Amino acid sequence: MNTKISIEGNGTMDTALRVAFATKDMEEVNAHFGGAKEFVVYNVTQGGYEVSEVIKTDNADVEDDDKTDFRVRALKGVNIMYCESIGGTAAAKVIRAGIHPMKVAESTRIEEILKTLVQMINGNPPPWVKQIIQMKTEHDVRQDRWAEGE
Repeated sequence: MNTKISIEGNGTMDTALRVAFATKDMEEVNAHFGGAKEFVVYNVTQGGYEVSEVIKTDNADVEDDDKTDFRVRALKGVNIMYCESIGGTAAAKVIRAGIHPMKVAESTRIEEILKTLVQMINGNPPPWVKQIIQMKTEHDVRQDRWAEGE
């Protein structure tokens, strides 16, 4: 099998939110999850954001049934993945891998999303985001009911 995943970058922000964007031009979220040839990954913190890596998902040699799994494995370690669209089965696999899929309604500039994420982190992010970026957090009683089911 000649499948290629190439990763370029030097992710250094240990407690960053790792956010991937399905893109055709490195500037906008403008690709469907299943058709994306590459994902640009940013580290996002309270202080800002930086490019971490570019994940190229050349899966021409992969059987159709394995293409989604291939992309999910390539995105290992990513916390949030933005795309133009994603099918239900693929979304379920992405979520099971611990990645939160986010759809944009139309082509959206990556920089706009990054700025919004920094504002969210500096405001009152949801508990799951606080956990990822290892923020000190007040006890949230809403989490208790989830813990009871485990």
